[in-house]
Amino acid sequence: MADRSKIGSINDQINNEDIDSIVQSPWSSSIASGHSKDSIKEHEPDETTSLLEGAREPSVRYSHFPSVREDDIAVNSTPRFRRHTWNPRQLKQLTAALTEQIGRYKRRSGAYDEDKQAMVSEGGGIRVWYDDYTTIDWIHDYVKERVRVRKLHSIKGIRGWIITSYDGLQGWFLVFLIGIVTACFAAGVDIAAEWGSDLKDGYCTTSLRSNKNFCCANSTHDKECEEWKSWSQAMQINDSRDLFDCLAYVVVAFLFATGSVLLVKHNSLYPSPSSKSSAQQENTSLHRKQLKLYAAGSGIPEVKTILSGFVIRGFLGIRTLWVKAFSLAMVVSAGMTLGKEGPFVHIACCIGNILSRLFHKYNKNEGKRREILSASAAAGVSVAFAAPIGGVLFSLEEVSYYFPSKTLCRSFFCAIVAAVSLKLINPFGTGKIVMFQVFYNKDWHVFEIVNFLILGVIGGLIGALLCKSIFLYTKYIRNRTWLKQWPVVEVMIVVTITAAVNFWNKYTRMSNTDLVFGLFSECTVENEHDGLCVNSPEGMYEIFNLLGLALISKFLTCVITFGIRTPAGIFIPTLLIGACFGRMLGIAMQYLTMTYPNFPIFSTVCNQNEDRNCVIPGVYAIVGAAASLAGVTRMTVSLTVIMFELTGALTYVLPIMTAIMISKWVSDGIVKHGIYDLLIDLGGHPYLDSKAEYDEATSTLTTTLELCQKDLEVIDVNDLNTIGELKAKLKKLATSGYSDAGFPIVDNTILVGYIASTELEHALSLVHSSDNSTRCYFKELIFENVIDKSTNFTAYVNQAPLTVSKNASLEVVLELFKKLGLRYVIVVDRGQYIGVIHKKRLLVYLRQIKGENN
Repeated sequence: MADRSKIGSINDQINNEDIDSIVQSPWSSSIASGHSKDSIKEHEPDETTSLLEGAREPSVRYSHFPSVREDDIAVNSTPRFRRHTWNPRQLKQLTAALTEQIGRYKRRSGAYDEDKQAMVSEGGGIRVWYDDYTTIDWIHDYVKERVRVRKLHSIKGIRGWIITSYDGLQGWFLVFLIGIVTACFAAGVDIAAEWGSDLKDGYCTTSLRSNKNFCCANSTHDKECEEWKSWSQAMQINDSRDLFDCLAYVVVAFLFATGSVLLVKHNSLYPSPSSKSSAQQENTSLHRKQLKLYAAGSGIPEVKTILSGFVIRGFLGIRTLWVKAFSLAMVVSAGMTLGKEGPFVHIACCIGNILSRLFHKYNKNEGKRREILSASAAAGVSVAFAAPIGGVLFSLEEVSYYFPSKTLCRSFFCAIVAAVSLKLINPFGTGKIVMFQVFYNKDWHVFEIVNFLILGVIGGLIGALLCKSIFLYTKYIRNRTWLKQWPVVEVMIVVTITAAVNFWNKYTRMSNTDLVFGLFSECTVENEHDGLCVNSPEGMYEIFNLLGLALISKFLTCVITFGIRTPAGIFIPTLLIGACFGRMLGIAMQYLTMTYPNFPIFSTVCNQNEDRNCVIPGVYAIVGAAASLAGVTRMTVSLTVIMFELTGALTYVLPIMTAIMISKWVSDGIVKHGIYDLLIDLGGHPYLDSKAEYDEATSTLTTTLELCQKDLEVIDVNDLNTIGELKAKLKKLATSGYSDAGFPIVDNTILVGYIASTELEHALSLVHSSDNSTRCYFKELIFENVIDKSTNFTAYVNQAPLTVSKNASLEVVLELFKKLGLRYVIVVDRGQYIGVIHKKRLLVYLRQIKGENN
């Protein structure tokens, strides 16, 4: 019988247009309706075959489920004994297996639950794939996983142990693959970006593929690198050499940035939600033809939204992955004020989403898939900062919504694999996996505590000002002027301004990572780091002027750059701005120790013979960079660990921690949310922060009765509920602003269930051949004596929806939505239906309250 069921599954795979809606043991709906076996060939299972068809066991409660024996008779229409000759069915089996692998990466629609009988028995009902711009049902996905695990553990003996062990190892093997592939992508982007950054200044005559560091590896500091030629030298231009080099610098940067934005624009996706989807807030509609540049930006705000349970189809797809990687290398090469570390998180999540489709339990469960995406985010930070521990904490603190202990261990393993793989690849040829990895061997002094406190305050001010400036510029200039319709022109203007300004300052002319490395580094006799070291009080003024101009130019260009339609991270620009100010303060303190060595504070701790080494300006740059980044992102623990892993100096953890904490307090007092939360609000994504406190919301409303919607359409099981009426209700729901919600099912006024609009629409599509006057049923007792079984939608009904009393406080409702990840909650009064609170409705209310308070 198992073999015959398998044959039936293969036939279904061959004939079904949507691979994701395949079920294992299909039978024709004509048998369920009392038709003869002769009509089977005319009604082979296809995309319109009922999802109820395919249950392996007959149901006692749902009498319309066909029996297994009927299925065996229907499928086994060939003789029992056959000669072992070539059969076209064998070719179909091979084709079906290949199509199934390809189908993992096709658009997801149709059946979401394979074991439909078990899901119906659990009371949650059968589901179809989540629509675009909707929220997943965490509880349903959790129950689905428990049902699958329970079936595995029911297998006894050595076979059961092997199957269970293999199932447990899938997650570890998957994160292992993600770590390796992420490291390969990061290495490719790093190598390409370093080569392209140096290409603006010239090229290597011995090997065009080498950047300046590799080309001049054998040259000493005293001897000029003869292998590297500037563009003016290559073109043999003696007069106006600086002007020609500036022109070449701007032209190369312009070509890289323009190529990046064109690649993003012409390989982006149009959103394809169904006619009932609603991605926007109340009373707004989704513009279907609006091009979605998924590869643009850092991607972290959208990743946070996806990990909270929101569905954005295509954002973590294959096309987005390769477009993001190629365009990121190009735009970083252009020398714009942006970083590649934030986009690395997006790239890693794309890899995790793609590779998770190789394993069935992650491919068919959106809740489980998000555990893998959390581990992928940790790998992205690991390869960006050489900080595997910081990557895990970043995923836990900043982006993840649901982070169980098992995910913590797998995230740590994934981050380690990614970091080790990148170190083995050695993209920079230095044995390090980041360009600004530095080490300090000296301790800090007591009198420097005041300076570290000042850096914390200034870092918080810089971070808050940068967040507010980016938010206002994006909201009122980029989104409300002609720049919104001309993203390519905007990038052209920004890159021209940035390149022209950067060229005339030797520090801004350097790549962002090289400048950060120089600012962080400790001065030695052998290395002056391009003049960043002060040997005398007189040399301080020039460095101060250049770093001050670099600070101002980087801040202003960061405001107009972050948010353009190319990949752009904010980690490196923020670190750069904070490091400039920190280095300036460190140089000022160094000047004081050199000018007033006998001052009591200095004379007791500084060695008179080594005045210049009493204060390390690089430490001030590290602390200032950490404080600025904390003010922008509001990270605390994860940022401290990242900075510690960057420097490798445990003795400087305390100043870094102090500055980060003070910076967060200061920035929170000015701008309540970090840059990613501001961009989430600006994008209108339905993100409910599980860590946030909504005191202003709960102080306004005291019960759920004031918040719930009482005027929504319901389905009464005692009404006719014809196909035409249900289609009309779906159409009305599509214009209500909550079209991804559903309909409460009542028996007079008593709540008996809930059916989502996606499941109802799918169920209606399976009976498209029926007349609009055909009655549909949502309650088994009414349906028992009905001949036509195809219009029974009971199995799609969630018979155990979560409810709250009308007198429940809003704090309880908020906790339910945050802790359980609910899509909706139904308000009742002693079992009688009152109304529904949808997640998007709750978010609209919270944003209105926040706007009124601001």
